Amino acid sequence: MTENRHQALGLSDEAVLEMYETMLLARKIDERMWLLNRAGKIPFVISCQGQEAAQVGAAFALDREKDYVLPYYRDMGVVLTFGMTAKELMLSGFAKAEDPNSGGRQMPGHFGQKKNRIVTGSSPVTTQVPHAVGVALGGRMEGKDLVTFVTFGEGSSNQGDFHEGANFAAVHKLPVIFMCENNKYAISVPYDKQVACEKISDRAIGYGMPGVTVDGNDPLEVYKAVKEAADRGRRGEGPTLVETVSYRLTAHSSDDDDRAYREQEEVAEAKKNDPILSFENYLKEIGVLDDEKAKEIGERIAGLVNEATDYAENAPYAEPEYALKHVYAEQ
Repeated sequence: MTENRHQALGLSDEAVLEMYETMLLARKIDERMWLLNRAGKIPFVISCQGQEAAQVGAAFALDREKDYVLPYYRDMGVVLTFGMTAKELMLSGFAKAEDPNSGGRQMPGHFGQKKNRIVTGSSPVTTQVPHAVGVALGGRMEGKDLVTFVTFGEGSSNQGDFHEGANFAAVHKLPVIFMCENNKYAISVPYDKQVACEKISDRAIGYGMPGVTVDGNDPLEVYKAVKEAADRGRRGEGPTLVETVSYRLTAHSSDDDDRAYREQEEVAEAKKNDPILSFENYLKEIGVLDDEKAKEIGERIAGLVNEATDYAENAPYAEPEYALKHVYAEQ
């Protein structure tokens, strides 16, 4: 009999089923976006595939009523958990006027939604890290009980924004969770050509904060680490660096050919550890999920993705003059 790990973490059967559904929804939206891109219907895809467990496991460990998330461009699992919908993500992919992120201005993956406390990201990588530190400082000054959660790739951990943000948060003991989603490649550069230390979490000691590395293919392990980091932050004990190790199952983006820098056998081997299949197997082994329930969830998600695609494809584009809004002052 498989050990019931989620109950030991305080997660109900309903909660882990919702985690599974959110991971699967992220995957199915992403797969649809690739088809739409290859059909010439949407301009760009930057994929979450292979990182859904880390994203959803982490987001479930946060308080969705008061915490702020500052996601990086792959974080479809995070924003879906925090309240963004399949329809809204498709509107972004098609760059339509109703896109909640930017009204069709920004390329996909620049998530932002004020009502769900998803803070808009920028195209230069890692700028979301000092922003997260600033939000945490603002919350402290206003006496709010909030934690900020910010994600970035392992390549981003080499940027000055990460170092300055981590140092400031640690000095001021701010409630920030820095989560590095290490997917082994910074575009085409493998981990061993980016970083000399064994783990990204080894860097935490230089800032005087705890650092932990967990299996990014296991949503429960990520949940546990992020929950502990959030609890620390709320107690006033400062930030934590969490590193989730997984594998990017797609090319860097729809404009990238990963055959130029990694063997396809390596990708095929990584797909054997697909986090969604592993979690599905766990849920079946403990009796929370069976084939019939899995089929019903899959059909419901397929319907959601189809409906979102149809709606977004037929939704209107913004008026041309809208391109000038928020750029120039209006009388």
